[in-house]
Amino acid sequence: MLSSNPSLHGSKFPEGQIRGSIFDNALGAPRMGNIEDKNARSMTWVAESDFQGWICSRCDWNYPLPTLLSDPAAKTAYDRLAAGKFRDHACEAHPSRMKSSQPASFTARIRSLVAQGFKPKDAVDILLQEVALEFHSDPKMMAQARADGEDFLRRVREGLM
Repeated sequence: MLSSNPSLHGSKFPEGQIRGSIFDNALGAPRMGNIEDKNARSMTWVAESDFQGWICSRCDWNYPLPTLLSDPAAKTAYDRLAAGKFRDHACEAHPSRMKSSQPASFTARIRSLVAQGFKPKDAVDILLQEVALEFHSDPKMMAQARADGEDFLRRVREGLM
C-alpha cells in the first residue's frame, strides 16, 4: 500500500508509496531546505498488505515491523532501532526495488488527505467515514482502518512523519 504523494527525492519510489521521511542523507543529517542531493536518502515508513516497516528511499534495505508488536512504547523503541540500522546500512549492498502492484493502503490515503491540507486528526476521521461507506461498515476493514489511523497519529505526534 503505497501513496501517491510527491516524493521528497524524486520519483524513485513505487507508485503510491507511503512516505515518513526521517533522514535525508547517508550521514543521517536533518533535511536542509529543498536542496536535492544525488546521494540523499531517507528512511520511509511503508504499510502494505505483505510488508509493514521502514525502508530506504534509494535501495532495497528494509526493517520490517515484528508481527505481534502492538504496544506504542515498543513501537517507539522499534522506530529507534530502525533509525540506527538505517544509518549503518550501505545502499550499495542492497539493489533497487521493483514497483509494487498492491493497492493503496489506509495510511497512504491518510497521507494523501494531509497533503491536500487536512489536519492529521481530520484526515483520519475522513478516512474512517470513507471506509465505512466503501466497505459497508465491514468490522474487519473498520478495525484495520482504525489501527492504521491510530498508528499514523502516533507517528505524527512523535515527529516520525
